Amino acid sequence: MAFIRILPDEQLARSPQVQLWREFSRQHSAMAGLVLFCAFTLISIVAPLLLLNDPNQQMDTLLLVPPSWSDQGLIQYPFGTDDLGRDLFSRMLIGTRYTFGIAMLTVLGSLFMGIVLGALAGMSKGFKSSVFNHILDLALTIPSLLLAIIIVAILGPGLINTTWAIMLALLPQFVHGIRNAISSQLNEDYVIAYRLDGANNWQVFIRIILPNTWEQLTLMASMALSTAILDIAALGFLGLGAQAPTAEWGTMIADSLDLIYLAPTSIAIPGLLIFLAVLSVNLVGDGLRTAIKKRREG
Repeated sequence: MAFIRILPDEQLARSPQVQLWREFSRQHSAMAGLVLFCAFTLISIVAPLLLLNDPNQQMDTLLLVPPSWSDQGLIQYPFGTDDLGRDLFSRMLIGTRYTFGIAMLTVLGSLFMGIVLGALAGMSKGFKSSVFNHILDLALTIPSLLLAIIIVAILGPGLINTTWAIMLALLPQFVHGIRNAISSQLNEDYVIAYRLDGANNWQVFIRIILPNTWEQLTLMASMALSTAILDIAALGFLGLGAQAPTAEWGTMIADSLDLIYLAPTSIAIPGLLIFLAVLSVNLVGDGLRTAIKKRREG
């Protein structure tokens, strides 16, 4: 029969995770960002269940219907329709999956690859390590959006190619962070002691170094997520990302530029959603950074 170990309240209260949450929850802006972040995450998962209409269905008799709060608006189209008669509310919802949801998957994929490559860069020595580090330093000098544009120009436009491009564009910063974390801990006493017990490089990395860098990785992921959201929207706006009729926020803004005076909500709403998505990520990231600092000082 298996027994579950229950930690005493005093021991549980001293755990780093609980202390970090306490410091984080005391920041009102961070909590507001967390609520907004969870809302975007939930919508990106269940968006198809919330649709009022088919986001790609065109209705010739309902072109440029104003939002429902306008006198000429219709209740079944809360944000109105675009110049092709498509429901803007449904397109905004499904666009959360294409912009915010794919940005999260992109960051997670880049983080995983960065951990593997960063471990190889940090654990290796000699000529191989020198060449790898010089290539990495060169990649870090190129802005992520410019690097993503170069990769998309090679692969071709489209949402899938955009995902790979941004994933590869974010990769150098994760590799750089993991490499630096490994370099700073390899000479620590606890690492040397673990090596003396017979542990190899990968055991040292998985069991010692990686658990001690999860806070740094979380902060890096939060900064990368806001960058990924902006890059996906920017590539869509430039016509290099998601292609019509995909309801991606950046693509929707580009398609509605000619309607800025006739239907300003078709540009304002996706722009506002991009702003709120990036704001939520930045608030959570700043809250985590402050909470980690206060916990260490305490």
